[in-house]
Amino acid sequence: MQKFAVIVAGGSGSRMGLSTPKQFIMLHDKPILMHTIDAFHNYNQQISIILVLPEQEKKRWQQLCDKFNFQVKHQVVSGGKNRTDSVKNGLYAIDAEEGLVAIHDGVRPLVSSEIIRNSYVEAALQGNAIASVPLKDSIRWHKGDENRAIDRSEYCLIQTPQTFRLSLIKEAYYSLSDEIKTDDASVLEARGAKINLIQGDYTNIKITTQEDLKVAEALWSSLPL
Repeated sequence: MQKFAVIVAGGSGSRMGLSTPKQFIMLHDKPILMHTIDAFHNYNQQISIILVLPEQEKKRWQQLCDKFNFQVKHQVVSGGKNRTDSVKNGLYAIDAEEGLVAIHDGVRPLVSSEIIRNSYVEAALQGNAIASVPLKDSIRWHKGDENRAIDRSEYCLIQTPQTFRLSLIKEAYYSLSDEIKTDDASVLEARGAKINLIQGDYTNIKITTQEDLKVAEALWSSLPL
């Protein structure tokens, strides 16, 4: 079954306190986004990669590809006004109707080949596969002046990749009007589908702050050569 990856990279870097969009910030020897694309390419060079970028950042991306001699084949499409629209644009760029598509945050560069592989395998079997990890900390419900302890074992943190049979997620996204969803699983769930969680990894972090970047650098330095 043909495999695709839609990598969404629409960040601005505002939470970093930087003018450089976070996906272009350096991690080790090259921009974060290149590591993310490499993760999918290194797992399987036959994956068709679609990169979704803000229109105004496409030129900067090409300059970075030239500077770092980045030659992994990928298609670049323009993002929308929010993540939901950007994913739609990425899916519109896929001509096929059948296959498997992993939708992944451009600033999760430490995703492992094991997670990617498991996501495609489970999506082929179950229709979808959503990476997640159990909560580590105690949590409390809080609203206004009220709060109470709740059982953390009933909750989890959602990551990407979120991988789907292509026809299912295309239909789900195309049926949206102006709704904005926080993730792709929510889009499919709104169509009545059962969501299938798979094991993610605590190292599969999303880099959105300076603290995240420091953690990513530490994790990167600990990776086997």
